[in-house]
Amino acid sequence: MNSFLPKDFPVPGKLVTERFLLRMLTIHDVVKDYDAVMTSIGHLQRSMPFGPDHAWPTEELTFEQDLVDLGWHQKEFQRRSSFAYTVMSLDESVCLGCVYMYPSPNDKYDADIVMWVRQSEVENGMDEHLFGEVKQWVREEWPFKRPGYPGRDIGWEAWKSLK
Repeated sequence: MNSFLPKDFPVPGKLVTERFLLRMLTIHDVVKDYDAVMTSIGHLQRSMPFGPDHAWPTEELTFEQDLVDLGWHQKEFQRRSSFAYTVMSLDESVCLGCVYMYPSPNDKYDADIVMWVRQSEVENGMDEHLFGEVKQWVREEWPFKRPGYPGRDIGWEAWKSLK
């Protein structure tokens, strides 16, 4: 089993704040996840949560493709090779975004952490709130010594030059 965490490290299951619930992303989230993605295409392409060279999402993304993506994320979480979390409203009625943790491909960081929020949540400061809460959660609950937040703590051009 491929993992970038110590084998005995218990992966945190959730994070609850006054504004959201963060928990493992699964195939059962596909309806709410697909809605969040498809109603936020322009915002996600402009905000570049995965970098300027990443074209996700597009209008051609189908429900079935999203389901496959979620299944892949769920399996990677179970294998401990990466971790995808859904960001839900406290009552879990709406997907507000996602957080992803990957092994870093460069020596300067031990994890790459990226996140996004749906377009309807931008004006109320959810993006900044999510970023602040996730940074604190990672600092307090995860074993990473040098987590990287590309596109946030380090610009994408600088990030790409590290690889």
